[in-house]
Amino acid sequence: MDENDAVEDLVERVAALDIGKVGLVACVRVPHQQRPGRRQQEVREYGTTMGALVGLADDLRRQGVTLASVFHGSGDLEG
Repeated sequence: MDENDAVEDLVERVAALDIGKVGLVACVRVPHQQRPGRRQQEVREYGTTMGALVGLADDLRRQGVTLASVFHGSGDLEG
């Protein structure tokens, strides 16, 4: 496949995680339940303890997130 044949992949259920030293913020974007073609967004804060991270993983699974991009204190992006 050359660059002219590139297809843009759209991810229906995605999260961005901003990780700091004492906590993280997760922003999840999913299709809107009552408005077809629209998106809804939820932003939540989590701690960095094992229990809090397990809770984050459970929330992402429950919402059907299939891709998460991670930002950390240096401002770098990993995906």
